[in-house]
Amino acid sequence: MKQFIKHMVRITYPALSWLLLPALLTIMVTIPTSEANRKTSKVPAVIVFGDSSVDSGNNNVILTVLKSNFRPYGRDFEGGQPTGRFCNGRVPPDFIAEAFGVKRSIPAYLDPAFDIDDFATGVCFASAGTGYDNATSDVLNVIPLWKELELYKEYQVKLREHLGVEKANHIIREALYLMSLGTNDFLENYYIFPTRRTQFTVTQYQDFLLGIAENFIRELYALGARKLSITGLVPMGCLPLERATNIFGDHACNDEYNDVALGFNAKLENLISKLNRHLPQLKAVSANAYDILDDIIKRPSTYGYEEVEKACCSTGTFEMSYLCSDKNPLTCTDASKYVFWDAFHPTEKTNQIVSNYLIPKLLAYFR
Repeated sequence: MKQFIKHMVRITYPALSWLLLPALLTIMVTIPTSEANRKTSKVPAVIVFGDSSVDSGNNNVILTVLKSNFRPYGRDFEGGQPTGRFCNGRVPPDFIAEAFGVKRSIPAYLDPAFDIDDFATGVCFASAGTGYDNATSDVLNVIPLWKELELYKEYQVKLREHLGVEKANHIIREALYLMSLGTNDFLENYYIFPTRRTQFTVTQYQDFLLGIAENFIRELYALGARKLSITGLVPMGCLPLERATNIFGDHACNDEYNDVALGFNAKLENLISKLNRHLPQLKAVSANAYDILDDIIKRPSTYGYEEVEKACCSTGTFEMSYLCSDKNPLTCTDASKYVFWDAFHPTEKTNQIVSNYLIPKLLAYFR
């Protein structure tokens, strides 16, 4: 019954430092991008691949039920406009791009409101609901990872036509590439449908996904990418949907899922090290967000949150996409009190805290 419910929901759409960290991150939230960052950054653009954790609106224009280009999504975004981000406001690539002095928000490649001039300093190819595994993107008919790469190739052609070969190649070489995906492969695919479970143990499936990741990164490298930040899995067993369906576990976090995430992340770290050794000009770094989000979930009040188990939108238990409604009287008025915005995605505040945790490492490595 638990798996059926989850399937239907998704188809319908050193110690001291940890004590000080919340206060430091809260302070960082209020600090605007400095002029020094703009002057010294060696990153001319931010280019994004992945899933709903980083999608800025590509799903708006494809035939899928997994969309968020309507209120209350985007109600705290600039102008209060829903953009297709699965959040009440901005997502991590927006904060990262701002920290590098590039721009405040990264536009979606398929958004007709933007053109190649906008994309020259940053572009998002991500698609909510996708994963490394093609079978994952098939579940909700979203853009598979291989297609994201094809769109990127198309972007390169347009960029060279727009700026000239030399300038375009400079942007391609010096841009910061962000990758964030993998959660859907497990929660939308492996643990819901039997096909992959009959083919792979969970350990084998991790390796299968990492093989796809390696091939993707090698192709990206062959196309000129050199600076790469890769985010692994978060504590996916603590998402509101997983708590809501963990009926026999008293709605606590699903430790099995969290252990799978930790195992995947450890293997991803090894893959990144391997690729840095084998691809001579590659500078890849792990942007591991597991620990910071895990700390927020375990100590929410330390970060100023009042609710961690349920999301802001509707009942906060299973709603996302079209089931997330501002007409529901239970939808919260102040998302900053909530760790999660809908049953699957963090609030803008959480995105910013997580981003501020990662940004110093990225600036030190790539600026």
